[in-house]
Amino acid sequence: MISKLGVNIDHVATLRQQRDEGYPSLVDAADATLRAGANQITIHLREDRRHIQDTDVQAVLLVTRKFGVPLNLEMGCSREIAEIAVASSPEWICLVPEKREEKTTEGGLDLSDANLSKVKETMEYLKENIPGVKISLFVEASEETMKRSLELKADAVEIHTGQYAKAFLEGEDIAEYLEKFKSAYDLVKDSSMLFHAGHGLTLESVVPLLELKIFREYNIGHWIIAQSIFEGIDSVTKKFLDLFSKYPM
Repeated sequence: MISKLGVNIDHVATLRQQRDEGYPSLVDAADATLRAGANQITIHLREDRRHIQDTDVQAVLLVTRKFGVPLNLEMGCSREIAEIAVASSPEWICLVPEKREEKTTEGGLDLSDANLSKVKETMEYLKENIPGVKISLFVEASEETMKRSLELKADAVEIHTGQYAKAFLEGEDIAEYLEKFKSAYDLVKDSSMLFHAGHGLTLESVVPLLELKIFREYNIGHWIIAQSIFEGIDSVTKKFLDLFSKYPM
């Protein structure tokens, strides 16, 4: 079994929104990525609409369906965004935390008692209104979070790898992060809940995670889009897929 690659194309939209002149095309980005062999496309419709816009969801969904692969829609626990999701009916939805002032998602979803009911209500609304939808939770790799995710009957957890990725880039010791990821996996490996990873990963920092052989799917965006300036999105996507093939689970 080879881990799946989901390519997040948010930052193609970030570049487009800087001028708001309609280019670069998000549809073309999705098409090129999937022609290169990516297993799914990920986009994040934020409440502040800083990159992905409402109309992008349906446009990208049409591309993914042409290729017969899923659209993974990231969203906060907002009823407004949930209604857009219902109107589009993506195959996967990943619930993530959102703060208006953040540059990018800074941590995992809050599953404490104070926020748990909101997450549960959002999941129930989506499940009731989108036939067959699967829901993942973007979370930290902690014992309590894994237990809460199982209680919520999430279809998957996507482990926030942002701090790990930053530590890797800065040459710090990553052993503690790898141990934490493995411990979280051990808590859920006998369940039906899938174990995914994402945020901040590069072609180099993903290797220690591939060596763990615990993550069924990786969602990677910023580095792919940035490196595409020099190599093209299809070439960068293929490099990840070639790398993944060297580390079967």
